[in-house]
Amino acid sequence: MAGQIPQRFIDDLLARVDVVEVVGERVQLKKAGRNYSGLCPFHQEKTPSFTVSADKQFYHCFGCGAHGNALRFLMEYDKLRFPEAVEQLASRLGLEVPREGADDPRAQARERKRQEGVNLLELAASFYRERLRMPEGQSAREYLARRGLSEEVQRDFGIGYAPNDWEALKRHLSAREIVEAVQVEYGLLVQREDSGRTYDRFRDRVMFPIRDVRGRTIAFGGRVLGDAKPKYLNSPETPVFHKGRELYGLFEARQANPRLERVIIVEGYMDVVALAQYGIRYAVATLGTSTSEEHLSRLFRMVNEVVFCFDGDKAGRQAASRALETVLPQMIDGREARFLFLPEGEDPDTLVRREGREAFEDRITCASPLSEFLFDQAARGRDLARVEERERFASQVLKAASRLPRGMLQTVLLGELARRTGVDQSRFEALLARDEQTVPAEFSEEPATASAGPVTVRRAPSAREASLGLVARVLQLLVHEPTLVERLPAEDDWCPEGDGDAGLCRELIRLLRAGRYRSPQVVLAHFQGSAQGERLALLAQREMLIPREARAQELEGLVDYLVRHRKRQSPQEEFETLLARERGGERLPMEARRRLQELLVELKR
Repeated sequence: MAGQIPQRFIDDLLARVDVVEVVGERVQLKKAGRNYSGLCPFHQEKTPSFTVSADKQFYHCFGCGAHGNALRFLMEYDKLRFPEAVEQLASRLGLEVPREGADDPRAQARERKRQEGVNLLELAASFYRERLRMPEGQSAREYLARRGLSEEVQRDFGIGYAPNDWEALKRHLSAREIVEAVQVEYGLLVQREDSGRTYDRFRDRVMFPIRDVRGRTIAFGGRVLGDAKPKYLNSPETPVFHKGRELYGLFEARQANPRLERVIIVEGYMDVVALAQYGIRYAVATLGTSTSEEHLSRLFRMVNEVVFCFDGDKAGRQAASRALETVLPQMIDGREARFLFLPEGEDPDTLVRREGREAFEDRITCASPLSEFLFDQAARGRDLARVEERERFASQVLKAASRLPRGMLQTVLLGELARRTGVDQSRFEALLARDEQTVPAEFSEEPATASAGPVTVRRAPSAREASLGLVARVLQLLVHEPTLVERLPAEDDWCPEGDGDAGLCRELIRLLRAGRYRSPQVVLAHFQGSAQGERLALLAQREMLIPREARAQELEGLVDYLVRHRKRQSPQEEFETLLARERGGERLPMEARRRLQELLVELKR
């Protein structure tokens, strides 16, 4: 359903649902006075420190600090996005989730179109499964038997067969009054440009339905039975399927284990299914693309450990290098990425059949940590006895370290680089910081100090990222620390009308005050799927280097500056005002200095 979920519905939902029931279905709780207690599901412990209050409808762990309401618990425990968690809570009460803007005819049309597409793809999936059991599916059944796939695994993954017929699926769907144009739009038919004739995209192939996180079929992958090319054929991009976002087998992995701790990324459908056949039910595959940032963001919301699996040849090493570049910015403290290289000529499908589950999982356990792979890659082909080669080695590692979020991994990596090169760690830290720029403490992203002098901030990768406006800085603080909304003035007239982020800022403030949200994840999920959500996500991804204890002061300083300069002026007036302040000896904040330069260029034009 299109549109945002009204806050009043969320409030009503939380008032009607019992957090004790929701948590108790997933955690063994015991009555402890007026509350309930149990072992915390979010960290390992032997003595219960996890408490659920029926009176306050709240849970809290005194060990790891996890806390929240029933909605937050579903998001954290079941790894659901905000809308999905709301849907699940609503379904417990037999309620339909309303959406603001759902009365918009365009929104209704988009929703109908999406639902028609999902229904169409489910019909196709059912058709392929039926054909696998029929006489025409004999060759496909023999193929699957040769690959050692049990009926249970075939059922769990919904495997089917596309008949060797140019119009088998087309006839089946057309008989159900589904027009050919819709079948083409969702990738089931191909239309010739010269004649306009349509025919089945998938023919004489074993079919693997690609499902979203809710188990709905959104696309297909087909593997040939013979030697035809291409060996694997995927659905094209459609209104419900985007290759750079989806992962084959993710739904099935979560079905097998709702509390996944590790995911291994392999290359193809048969790799995922073969590993599942041998009991390794935490494999996923990208769909003809390299692993993207969006893939990894989704996975790291569910697990803390991702293992990349590659062939041991040159192509596999190159793919691993691309994966390394993609995963580096995602490596906040607590996450782990490792790299598994298989013997040349082997893939997970063939290797697990030859070695068995235990041996294959031993390989996963022994996979190279990110740091080890990084050092190995930087040293490959270099004679580190030579000074020049050591310099190139160190430069390559340092370049990778600069892409890591600030944290323990970056610090340890620099320490290991110092050990391997004999160069003091402080020198590498200085090199990382050499592109930093000096800004006033009032507008710095670095931890504030007791001194009044300037502090440094790491230069952002682009001018656009480096020039966050004042309102954007307020948004960034509120996304990272939602409780800071309590430090804002009661009225929002300090927010300048002409700023492009002003409308979003006001909406976010209203949401935080109404919902009393404390989790950035819940805040972002509320705006999921909108342009505003994309803007907030970009701000959330920017590293917040101000320590938590200094953020309230930073926010108040920004708002105070906006209050003092909220009078609307012409460019000429604004320029003269700023110039007079500077000539009067006032040290302008960085944002004001930048604005002065912009106005100078604008007035010259």
